[in-house]
Amino acid sequence: MILVGAAADIPVGESVRVQGSVAIAVFNADGTFYAIDDTCTHQDASLSDGWLEDCAVECPLHAACFDLRTGKPSGPPARKPVRTHEVVVDGGQVFVNETVEVGADAGADVAGVLGEGVR
Repeated sequence: MILVGAAADIPVGESVRVQGSVAIAVFNADGTFYAIDDTCTHQDASLSDGWLEDCAVECPLHAACFDLRTGKPSGPPARKPVRTHEVVVDGGQVFVNETVEVGADAGADVAGVLGEGVR
């Protein structure tokens, strides 16, 4: 697992970038944490620099949008999903468990996220 940092240090509506086998963007969407690969699949742009709305991030380069729960793009110009990663909040600390393969949802039934006190 990758330590992201204290949950309190990632304000609602903000993101941070951490390094796994690739860069990973961790978002705080209304108090729920999500993690996806940081690089847009359309062109090399950092999604952590994008605009967060509800459970989607818009790429700052060409406005491709990705669902933070599934990694799937909502439409062109991106066609390929980004990987999603499991997020665990334990003792006020945020951790990312990096997913191995692209397209793996990391438990889309529960949005791929475990929140503080959820499980």
